[in-house]
Amino acid sequence: MSYDFIYDFLNGQTIEAHNYFGAHAETRNGQHGFVFRLYAPCASDVSVIGDFNGWDYGASKLERIHDCGIWEIFIPGVVDYQQYKYHFKTARGNYVDKADPYAFFAEMRPGSCSKIFNNKNFAWHDDDWLRQRTRNFDKPMSIYEMHLGSWRGKAEDGHILSYEEIAEPLINYIHENGFTHVEFMPLCQYPFDGSWGYQATGFFSVDSRYGNPFQLMSLVDRLHQAGIGCIIDFAPVHFALDKWALANFDGTHMYEYGGKYRVSPWGSLQFDLGKDPVRSFLMSAMNYFVDYFHFDGVRVDAVSNIIYYNGDASIGVNEGAVEFVKRLTAKIHIAHDSVMMIAEDSTSFAGTTKPTEYGGLGFDYKWDLGWMNDTLKYYSKDPIYKKYEHNKLTFSMAYFYADNFMLPLSHDEVVHGKGTIINKMWGDYYQKFNLIRNLYTYQFAHPGKKLNFMGNELASFDEWNENKSLPWNLKTFPKHDSVSRCMRDLNLIYRSEKAMYFEEHNPAHFRWLMVDNNDQSVFAFERTVDEDTLVFVFNMTPNFYDRYTIPILHGGTYKEIFNSDKDVYSGDNQFNGLPIKTGEGSFEGLPYHMEIKLGSFAACIFKKI
Repeated sequence: MSYDFIYDFLNGQTIEAHNYFGAHAETRNGQHGFVFRLYAPCASDVSVIGDFNGWDYGASKLERIHDCGIWEIFIPGVVDYQQYKYHFKTARGNYVDKADPYAFFAEMRPGSCSKIFNNKNFAWHDDDWLRQRTRNFDKPMSIYEMHLGSWRGKAEDGHILSYEEIAEPLINYIHENGFTHVEFMPLCQYPFDGSWGYQATGFFSVDSRYGNPFQLMSLVDRLHQAGIGCIIDFAPVHFALDKWALANFDGTHMYEYGGKYRVSPWGSLQFDLGKDPVRSFLMSAMNYFVDYFHFDGVRVDAVSNIIYYNGDASIGVNEGAVEFVKRLTAKIHIAHDSVMMIAEDSTSFAGTTKPTEYGGLGFDYKWDLGWMNDTLKYYSKDPIYKKYEHNKLTFSMAYFYADNFMLPLSHDEVVHGKGTIINKMWGDYYQKFNLIRNLYTYQFAHPGKKLNFMGNELASFDEWNENKSLPWNLKTFPKHDSVSRCMRDLNLIYRSEKAMYFEEHNPAHFRWLMVDNNDQSVFAFERTVDEDTLVFVFNMTPNFYDRYTIPILHGGTYKEIFNSDKDVYSGDNQFNGLPIKTGEGSFEGLPYHMEIKLGSFAACIFKKI
């Protein structure tokens, strides 16, 4: 045992705790087996019980090898998939059976045992991907967020599709629809299906619903070989209440807060992010998925509840938790300089994506939840009243350069009675489809990385249910299928047009062309990089204009490369088929103007040629 490791662990400075604690394959005196190590400072009379010793409390007693509370035993003959737990006396004097906090695999719910698994020596084939990997600041990034169990649903015989079984159809679908990355909702072990993985019990255990650690490695490996990035969602704020897991682990609040902040707003227990061993535990868990599974990014859930106690800014900043997140991002970036750290942060806290050396939290990207809320509220408004909500579409660019933003239309927007994305659109059946195509065009046109939850492209009217497959039958209905085609085409245009992603946090590359026309609710802006110029126009009302004048900054000839009103997207086919030459002068004070046909609820993209 290294003194330096113990020092770093106890001081909340290691991201390698998983390489020491847990059950690890070893050979001692010619005997192959596993060494078990547990951190439980206030425990006594510690045993490991399992399939390998008949669950006999007295058969395998651990030795306390360090005064700080580290326990160890080597047991020969132990093999993969055998189940085990720790049995010990707590600080309260009672005996408990606990799952291993550092276990790499676990029994599928409703079982609660840890499982032996030697996660070393997987044969990877993604060296080319890893060598070329970056944090994508000047690259297109369109993320497909997904819940593995409900994407395709169960197989015909009723079994849950494994990580390996889902790989081929997922790769084909991502390629067909032009996404660049997949973001998996949490894949740590969790007992309650309805928590979607956000209330975990095993933070190093791969979700056994879909297979073992090697099977998840295989999925990531195959995605990388296909040129698809992989992001994992991780919830370091809270954990499940189950008595066999982390709660009151050694008879004390070892992992959670004591007092009034012990229970989270979700009814789970909150990690005490001011405790150094807890910091080492969580930082190591995220690093484990990056290091062992080659994930390209970590989306950190509920950052608002890290920054503020219970996410309530009126209580004040949780300084200990803020220090934790700074350590987390800095250490992950030092160890893996091409891995993205992404914050799901609904606060206005300054510096979420500012480097830690300049006082920031050190994330690479921040979800722009303000953009999401304002945008969806605007698209839900009757066009008669949109002129009073005009700033909801313009405000986002007033703060856009304060952080590196990602524009999410995530799972949170299609559950709990909120309605799906298309349900949020104003109007009748036909108008909702016009507006959802307009919305997706606006999302891709707006600076910032893109994220869509699975099923957004299907325009389903039914909310997402984790127990059901996505309604793939909607693809047989032309209007729904045309929304999928619209999103696919937007992805392809986004990836091919440099002006839509390169140096998007340079304000010189964005210019409003029409920003104050609240009476007609028409917006226009330009994005330019080097010689590439794109003009985006949005009509937010059902009014049709056979000739509409748009002020233009750069004169020349423009070609329409996308129109959400085309018939291939089930629109009215009011598009601009011929190149358009600009004329001199405009009512907005810009040097040129362009006259276009502007369909009802149409969104258009023009390229200077």
